[in-house]
Amino acid sequence: MTPADCEGFFATLDELVADDYILLDYYLECSGDPREAVAHFCAEQSTAQWRRVGSDEDLRPRFGARAVELEVLEQDRPGFSYGVEPEVTEGVSACRVRIAHPHRNFGPRIPNLLSAVCGEGTFFSPGAPVVKLLDIHFPAAYLAQFPGPKFGVQGLREQLQAYDRPIFFGVIKPNIGLPPEAFSELGYQGWLGGLDIAKDDEMLADTDWCPLERRAELLGAARRRAEAETGTPKIYLANVTDEVENLIELHDRAVARGANALLVNAMPVGLSAVRMLREHTQVPLVAHFPFIAPFSRMERFGIHSRVFAKLQRLAGFDVVIMPGFGSRMFTSDDEVRANAAACLEPMGELLPSLPVPGGSDNALTLGGVHEKLGTVDFGFVPGRGVFGHPHGPRGGAASIRQAWEAIARGVPLLDYAAEHVELRAAIDAFGTR
Repeated sequence: MTPADCEGFFATLDELVADDYILLDYYLECSGDPREAVAHFCAEQSTAQWRRVGSDEDLRPRFGARAVELEVLEQDRPGFSYGVEPEVTEGVSACRVRIAHPHRNFGPRIPNLLSAVCGEGTFFSPGAPVVKLLDIHFPAAYLAQFPGPKFGVQGLREQLQAYDRPIFFGVIKPNIGLPPEAFSELGYQGWLGGLDIAKDDEMLADTDWCPLERRAELLGAARRRAEAETGTPKIYLANVTDEVENLIELHDRAVARGANALLVNAMPVGLSAVRMLREHTQVPLVAHFPFIAPFSRMERFGIHSRVFAKLQRLAGFDVVIMPGFGSRMFTSDDEVRANAAACLEPMGELLPSLPVPGGSDNALTLGGVHEKLGTVDFGFVPGRGVFGHPHGPRGGAASIRQAWEAIARGVPLLDYAAEHVELRAAIDAFGTR
């Protein structure tokens, strides 16, 4: 590529019609001239060869991805951050680049969008083997082509009649191996203790030992009993993750028998399948995060998890469960906050999705989650913190509600626990952090 050719893949934002482009923030490491490497990077994910042999046409102004910002963070590195072939031991630069990519190239189709911005052209661009997509920004014109969440945060709150506080989930444990009868009793006890939502684990499928149909029937009945006894609405969140061809049927069977929200493992099933399910369903859709960490965990390669949060909202999820705070989830506090913000911040006319950061939570961690997020618009999703509580799931759920009461009143947990035995038991069982 000649220097003149390279310049065709650069522009300023003022030169472009903003509604015609999505903006992509990448980190990349390249060998040789960073400007030439970025030009190749833009070419490979868009026009590649931009004219026919023997023609003077130029497809780049209309169809080419264009670099609108380029910052060289480090020059003459001793090599790439990760081993690649062929090995380069000098002349490596680390860069941040913002690319404007015309969405006319792929339209309002998530598979085609991902093929462009995370596909062969991006991760196999000459001279730039280390790449991470850090963020994605959609213009209003593009977002207008997606309906997004059907219920969103406010719709979920209205369904539960739960305002001005977090939404309390519980992952029924043991998560694998119980028959529907035992499983449903645990959910029932959790609801009586104060859970808003009792949920299937993301690994619990439609199995022969715990069929979805029977599970939904029993948990639907248990939910209605709990609603009658507590006077508050409840949700049974059933996992319908399966082959795409089975999703609609599993949805119908679960909802008909009492599930009033559905869990889908977003990336294993595929976001296009979620869009299909969103058009069919009349209950909230909840995302779980299997298959995201392998893309996102490496600091300088792959796809930042906030991109997945935005894509799940785009696809129509009302709730996005994500790796939460604490060392077990291998996710920094800043990344958790970024993912929660991606669910809640303005995004065209799309409704916000409820962020649910999770991982080894209990009554003692609720205050930290609330403080770090700085909002009550989040879900709190203990597993063992409810179902491994010394007093059982009813006591575990009560300890969560008591912890929130203490937080809302500004009372230290230890002080509040003096008169609340379930919270006291949680402190004794799970530590004093």
